[in-house]
Amino acid sequence: MKRLQTYTAPGITVTFDPNLCSHSAVCLRTLPQVFDVRRRRWVAPEAASVDEVVAAVERCPSGALQCVRE
Repeated sequence: MKRLQTYTAPGITVTFDPNLCSHSAVCLRTLPQVFDVRRRRWVAPEAASVDEVVAAVERCPSGALQCVRE
């Protein structure tokens, strides 16, 4: 089982559960400046507004991405 990944930026924490991911790439297409698998830290929530990140995370069809506003 793979571990839960956590990414924090001012105002938001995004978590990714690779065990749930269906690899639909909705996140990559929705907000590529935040979600980019070519980077070592592939989720950069500071690269967009909190509202934009929340909207992208809500589109995740598998629920692998979750977020909490702070």
